[in-house]
Amino acid sequence: MALTNAPEVKLAIVGVSRDCFPIALTRQRMGRLVQACEAVGQQVFACPTIIENEKDTVQALAEAAAAGANAAVIYLGNFGPEGPLAIFAQRFPGPVMAIAAAEESKDTLMGGRGDAYCGMLNASYNFGLRKLPVYIPQMPVGLPDALAAKVKYFAVLARVVIGLQNLRVIGFGPRPQDFFACNAPIKPLYDLGVEVTENSELDLLSLFQAVDANDPAVAATVADMEAELGKGNTYPDLLVKLARFETALMRVYEEGRGSRQFAVFADKCWPAFESFFGFVPCYVNSRLSSRGIPVACEVDIYGAVSEYLCALASDVPATLLDINNTVPDDLISGDLKGAMPADLFMGFHCGNTPSCCMKNCSLKYQLIMHRLMEAPNEPDITRGTLEGQLRPGPTTFFRLQGNADSQLVSYVAQGEILDIDPHSFGGIGVFAIPDFARFYRHVLIGKRFPHHGAVAFATCGEVLYDALTLLGVTDINTPLPAGALYPGENPFVMNGGVLVKG
Repeated sequence: MALTNAPEVKLAIVGVSRDCFPIALTRQRMGRLVQACEAVGQQVFACPTIIENEKDTVQALAEAAAAGANAAVIYLGNFGPEGPLAIFAQRFPGPVMAIAAAEESKDTLMGGRGDAYCGMLNASYNFGLRKLPVYIPQMPVGLPDALAAKVKYFAVLARVVIGLQNLRVIGFGPRPQDFFACNAPIKPLYDLGVEVTENSELDLLSLFQAVDANDPAVAATVADMEAELGKGNTYPDLLVKLARFETALMRVYEEGRGSRQFAVFADKCWPAFESFFGFVPCYVNSRLSSRGIPVACEVDIYGAVSEYLCALASDVPATLLDINNTVPDDLISGDLKGAMPADLFMGFHCGNTPSCCMKNCSLKYQLIMHRLMEAPNEPDITRGTLEGQLRPGPTTFFRLQGNADSQLVSYVAQGEILDIDPHSFGGIGVFAIPDFARFYRHVLIGKRFPHHGAVAFATCGEVLYDALTLLGVTDINTPLPAGALYPGENPFVMNGGVLVKG
């Protein structure tokens, strides 16, 4: 299913030229770069004005605005005027990337040498003078074909940044007492440009009750649920209630974004929810997440934001899971994709993962809540989970968090979801992330991250890492290989806690 809750990136490229270099050099080189971008499927708007001075900067900004550009690439076709190009980056209302032209041939090094390799140094210095978060790739100077791939990558990076800076988190219910990790300070989200609206659980109940069972939107949603679930539609009598709830949430989404283009939810989901609504919300949460509108469990505001960033970075629906339990030895088999048995864990949640991210799934009831609320009776109010095995394949486990000191911290870890039957309940899968065992101890525990992690069903760590850096997050953690110590890690202890002998 297409992500409907995501920005469309419209990319502008502006060429720059220092006045003592031929402007034709930048114009020709930019023309070849635009062609290379189109060849790799990246549409761009080439600003007609080449920036040589500040008046050109104003004109180029106007051209980019008229084209509807929300992300921009500054291209040094030659040395470039560092002041005017930095002013363009300062005034442009969106993410900015800077790249430069490499020299093409020995035959052009007399009359057609651009010296952009040198100019990028001065450009970077001027970005620093103005404290501008301009994205500069690892190899920023190159020929058109190489640069076109970097421009296409930047468009994905820009989508993550634009989405976050135009996001509203809509919360329902107090953040739960028994999950203090979900009670993280939200001030850092405002620093990123995110808006947060917190509502009562009673507000959500009122919105649900206002949706009539005979509403045409409910009937359409029931039909869509039936088509999605197929043979997994084990509780057909429950679908009208679930559809009323989904209709209520989607109306909040449409009407509650306010000044923001995009929204995600962080909702209270237990224990009072079931008694008053008559079901668990997990399946509905999964359906919204399939459209790129995450609904995080347990009012996990940072979890909702993290899941949204995963969806934007991968361009496929994401989910939110507990880093939940170890994997018994008698369950481990096959290729562990570079991980060791100690690195394996199960990611689990009650049933909020989109069906398109599952190997198999069906509508079930929440076993833990049933024990608490209904046992020994048959499940009723605890029905509504989407359970099964997660789809095997590449994955990125990710979290952006406001810590106890109200500072932003994050982690990014890549690996695989293994094709192993978890032999358990919920939406669940076996994760193999190389070097995770030490990462779990020295980052997740050591830096006090919560049990929830966002899961992308693709490899997108590079985009997430660069996006966080562009947004000003400096504490980004990744798994370290054996031999590279984490801060504070005892160098005299080996894996398994065996002391190194002298």
